[in-house]
Formats: sequence, C-alpha cells, structure tokens
Amino acid sequence: MSSPLWLITGASSGIGLSLCLRALSAGHRVVGSVRNRETASAAVEKLEKAGGIIVEMDMTESQTSIADKVQSVVKSMGPIDYLVNNAGYSWLGACEHLSEKDASLQMATNLFGPLFTLQAVLPSMRAKASGTIVNITSVAAQNPNPACSIYSASKAALEALSESLAKEVAQHGIRVLIVEPGAFRTNFLQAVNKKDTETVVIPPHYADTVGAAMSLFAAADGKQIGDPEKAAERIFEAVTRQGMVGGLDVQRLVLGTDSWERMRKTGIKFLEELEIQKESAASTAFTAQ
Repeated sequence: MSSPLWLITGASSGIGLSLCLRALSAGHRVVGSVRNRETASAAVEKLEKAGGIIVEMDMTESQTSIADKVQSVVKSMGPIDYLVNNAGYSWLGACEHLSEKDASLQMATNLFGPLFTLQAVLPSMRAKASGTIVNITSVAAQNPNPACSIYSASKAALEALSESLAKEVAQHGIRVLIVEPGAFRTNFLQAVNKKDTETVVIPPHYADTVGAAMSLFAAADGKQIGDPEKAAERIFEAVTRQGMVGGLDVQRLVLGTDSWERMRKTGIKFLEELEIQKESAASTAFTAQ
C-alpha cells in the first residue's frame, strides 16, 4: 500500500514549504506547486532533495489549465489524499481606491484558484470515498482590519465556500478543514502588493486608518509571533488525526494567539448583536390568523 499523497499549493515559502517538508519527513508523498520554478529555485531544490515533486501552477490560471495539471498528478501518482490550498497573497490599500485589475487578481488567486484545484481533486476522492481538503484562509476573514478589504473578502468567500462544500461531500467520506492563521514569520508581508498589481497610493483622507494599518504591517515584518514550522505541525496533526489537535472535532483550525483572541472578540460581538435582535427578527413573520 502506497503512502498518503499530498498536493500543497504555494510550496515556495512559509507554511506551505514547512508543511511539505513535514509530510515528507513522515514518509508521505508530496507534490508541491510553485508559481515559477526559477524564482522559487531555493525551495524547489530543498523539496526535491527531500523527495518532493514540484509542479508549476499559478492560481490565476484557467479552470481547464489547473484541472489538467491536477489530473496529470493523479494519473502519474494516483488519487490525492490531502489537498492543501495554501497559495495566496494580500492586496492592501483603501477599499475606495481598489482598481478592477487588483480586485480581480486578488479574487482569482485567493478564491477561484483554490476552487478550481479542489474541483479537480474531488472526482478521485469520491471514487475512493476518502480525502481531506484543507483551505488556508486567515483571521482577516472573521476580523478584518483597515486596508484589508479585498483580501478579507477573498478569504471570507473561501470560508463560506468551504462550509457549503463540507456539507456536500461529507456523504462521500471527504472532510473539509478551514485553517485560520494569525501573523506568522514568513515572507507574506514582503509579498504584499507585489503580484503584478498596480501601485498603491494612500490618499490623505485615509492616512489615519488605512495608512496607519499599513505602517503597522510594515513594522511587523520579520517580528511576527507565529512560527511557520509549528503551524505546519498543527496542520499535519489535524489532517492525519494525530498529536495535539488530531483528536479535536473542529471544522476551523485556529493558529496563533492573535488569531484566537481576534476571533473570540468577533464571536462575542456576533452573539451580543444576535441576542438584542431576537424580538425584531421574529417580528417579520406573518401574523397568525
């Protein structure tokens, strides 16, 4: 019997690279996708040396192109057991001044790319009645900050998609896990607004909100509290159902004390607002005759 097969997107750095190496160290088979082998040469060399397979796949490719590449992996290596949609980036700036180009690119990378990838793995997962799809989102999906409007929207959309998908595929033995990281010490902040996007200018009327938030992000680069290798370990445990989080029955895996605290505050606010609207919500029903 062959070892489990992983497909992990965004394998060139950060949590994606760490998770690839963790799975390989367990004797699993790993296919990692990168946008460009040349620009990711250091990661490619490290992964291939550890026994990983690399494919070039950009999340902005067409549905057909992504499907063809995933099917090529399935044909050569067999059904994928664990898909991890990790690839993504963040556009930061004022929502009012977000261009159509940048909005489209953000949604294509963070929502449509993962959608097309999971669509491509589902037939083989259904055929063997097992599999796990992991969608890496962000605490920003639940607790957005200024400057993060379209990024938060893309991740929130991926979460909603994941929750609906989970209800559709559970009967086929397929699990869907949402991972919500906080700030981790990767090159994520360095890559902000560098993916073929237009130049971002912060207008004076948003200096105190968007400008201040972007200054905080810049100052935090390289100082994030989260360790990507520990995040990869928690994800590995959740997927393989072992270790610290392996026995937890959760659909959302929260990573980082910052993520946990922000999500807790969001949850409290949601419940408080829900409670004070109980009567007004009920008032909209037809009056009994």
